[in-house]
Amino acid sequence: QVQVVESGGGLVQPGGSLRLSCAASGSIFSINNMNWYRQAPGKQREWVAVVSRGGSTYYADSVKGRFTISRDNTKNTAYLQINSLKPEDTGVYYCTASIQKVIQGIFLDVWGQGTQVTVSS
Repeated sequence: QVQVVESGGGLVQPGGSLRLSCAASGSIFSINNMNWYRQAPGKQREWVAVVSRGGSTYYADSVKGRFTISRDNTKNTAYLQINSLKPEDTGVYYCTASIQKVIQGIFLDVWGQGTQVTVSS
């Protein structure tokens, strides 16, 4: 059994910061890419950022400069640092991890349940 759990969301005032965490656990041999997505109320889910196993990062244009994705491979955990939060950042933030359970096994994308971020004064 493998699971991904996000945490760190909450209610923040505009201009504030949050650090989201995404922890993978269970029977894991290796984790490839870890992605963050978000879904604002009434909108489609959108991709936000990705970090490779080696630490390469890529971001959606809409979050460049304010969001920083990172990971700790020893903890099977990815992070999303969000600065200068705006009301339009409100939504549920989801993490996915591309997980290989056994050596030479296929990689499967495992989604977490999401963590709510609300930016409001």
